[in-house]
Amino acid sequence: MTMHRFKNVLIAAVVSTGAVLGSVAAVQANTLDSILQVGEAKNDAARKSQQKIDRLADETRDLLNDYKTVNKQIDGLKVYNERLQKQIDNQIARIADIDDSIAQVTVIQRQMTPLVIRMIDGLEKFVALDVPFHMEERQQRIDFLRANLDRSDVSVAEKFRQVLEAYKIEAEYGRKLDAYKGSVEIDGVERDVNFFRVGRVALLYQTTDTEISGAWDQSTRSWVPLDRGEYRNAIMKGLRIARKEASIDLMNLPIEAPEAQ
Repeated sequence: MTMHRFKNVLIAAVVSTGAVLGSVAAVQANTLDSILQVGEAKNDAARKSQQKIDRLADETRDLLNDYKTVNKQIDGLKVYNERLQKQIDNQIARIADIDDSIAQVTVIQRQMTPLVIRMIDGLEKFVALDVPFHMEERQQRIDFLRANLDRSDVSVAEKFRQVLEAYKIEAEYGRKLDAYKGSVEIDGVERDVNFFRVGRVALLYQTTDTEISGAWDQSTRSWVPLDRGEYRNAIMKGLRIARKEASIDLMNLPIEAPEAQ
């Protein structure tokens, strides 16, 4: 009876122990599953975090590259702006120089107008006192210059150039031989003549019939007759040379020499 009860107790204990162990095993299994789930969750979170970190690292690297690129562009713009500023400074300096030049030109123009007037006056006096050749042509040139003085459409520079051109023409007269037709009053009668000019050294005439010859006397400012036999042929030759009808040759002409002091 006692032995049988012990067996029952032992069996009950074993059964109880098995039940306890089963319960413990079940609890441990549940705990392990929970731990595994937590581990997987952590791993998943870590994986997502790493992906986020990698993405942020890529974005940071891209931003850094963009920053470096922008910095290079900024450096390039700085160099460009410095060069552009130098060009602007140079242009400003040139504008200042041009302004100064314009101011100086304005002053010069104001001074040139009186100068041009004085030059025309001087030219007119010179022509009036000079050997009287081509007087109508020379006076017309002076009248043209005077008429231009009041023209607003002609610049001061152009007026000055025209006056210089007139002076140049007058200067060239002194270096050329010339033959042209005209008239001279001889013994109260107007006669057609051929003029022969040797620069400003001699101005001679000969009637168209070659019978009468004369020369301009600058000291008395009058025409004087020449000996027909002495100068007739020389003047005829000079006229042919001036007209390029004969070669240049020596001629015996009445040249007025300055008086000895």
